[in-house]
Amino acid sequence: MERYITVSTLNRYLKHKFDTDPNIQILNLKGEISNFKGHTRGHLYFTLKDETSRINAVMFQTNASKLNFVPADGMKVLVTGRVSIYEPNGGYQIYITNMQEDGVGNLYLKFEELKKKLKEEGLFNQEHKKSIPKFPEKIGIITAPTGAAIRDILSTIKRRFPTVETILFPSLVQGESASQNIVEQIKKADTYNLDLLIVGRGGGSIEDLWSFNEEIVARAIYNANTPIISAVGHEIDFTISDFVADLRAPTPTGAAEMAVPNMKDVKNFINQLNLRLNKDMSNILNINIKKLENYKSNYVLTNPLATFEIREQKLDNLINKLNTNIKYILDKNTRLFNNIKQSHVLNNPDTFITQYNNTYELLLNKLTLLNPLNILSKGYSIVKKDGKVVKLKKDIKINDTINIKLYKGEIEAIVKEIK
Repeated sequence: MERYITVSTLNRYLKHKFDTDPNIQILNLKGEISNFKGHTRGHLYFTLKDETSRINAVMFQTNASKLNFVPADGMKVLVTGRVSIYEPNGGYQIYITNMQEDGVGNLYLKFEELKKKLKEEGLFNQEHKKSIPKFPEKIGIITAPTGAAIRDILSTIKRRFPTVETILFPSLVQGESASQNIVEQIKKADTYNLDLLIVGRGGGSIEDLWSFNEEIVARAIYNANTPIISAVGHEIDFTISDFVADLRAPTPTGAAEMAVPNMKDVKNFINQLNLRLNKDMSNILNINIKKLENYKSNYVLTNPLATFEIREQKLDNLINKLNTNIKYILDKNTRLFNNIKQSHVLNNPDTFITQYNNTYELLLNKLTLLNPLNILSKGYSIVKKDGKVVKLKKDIKINDTINIKLYKGEIEAIVKEIK
């Protein structure tokens, strides 16, 4: 039999070759950082690339802690390290021991400038985001007609929610004409009365994804009436489209999962609602059955005449009380009437009138005595000045005009000095 070796044996052999090749043990490279990810333990993982090629890179915490800058996507750097194979996946990568800045990539600068500009204009504000429907009926997809992105989106939607209708608006997603093509397709899709629109593509370098960083694409997404999910690249990739869209998905597959519910989950939810509804209905029926039983066994319903008998007795008692009170009032008023009939006034009215006549004469005499006019008839008079009675000498002066009221008539006089 021919001798077969394992994959692990092959990778271990190749790693040994890499590790013993002096040409790649100390290597100086320059390139641009992309797909950067910092681990919680301090290790750094990223891709180092130039215009046509790329290599995976790792910098462990021991060396990363010595850096005097914070690495980020788009930075151009100069690195020193060794190239070796990572046995578990057979991929080769550079293990960096030293790294320094070599300027910031032009695309990264353009990205940050546009991001700042649109953010200041409010295009990223949450209040402008449209809500994503829970149960869409028609979904539009803007991406390349071939490739992994459209396959992943369609297969995921069909698996999760097969009843939804999908419409593909094929577009360029890379190259000089891609951004204009994407804008045209967004405007076209916006006229189809869609519930939702997915705009995106698969992963790639910052150059590959650049169409989704163009200002015209961002404004087309912002101005669209249809809710839009941005699905560009991988989870670590961020584009301007992600910030301005109504919802950002980490991948095209993630966009499909966000766009539609899982039919199994919907069925389970409906079943749960059905169980809860049946349980609630059963509880309501049981409660009302118990109420009905209580009503049926109620004393009033089982012995209706007994209730009326009690009320009849109460009515008799009230009538008796009423008759008693009426008799009492009549007797009281009869006695009062008889007392009045037998009073001295009614039996001797002349005596009563004579008594009151004597009282009248007495009061009349008192009034006559107190009448000031009777006093004037005896020769007295009343002196007034300016309508007021003069009581004291000091109240009048020489040459004052005074009014003197006599028993019959009035006279005016001028005060003279007595010599």
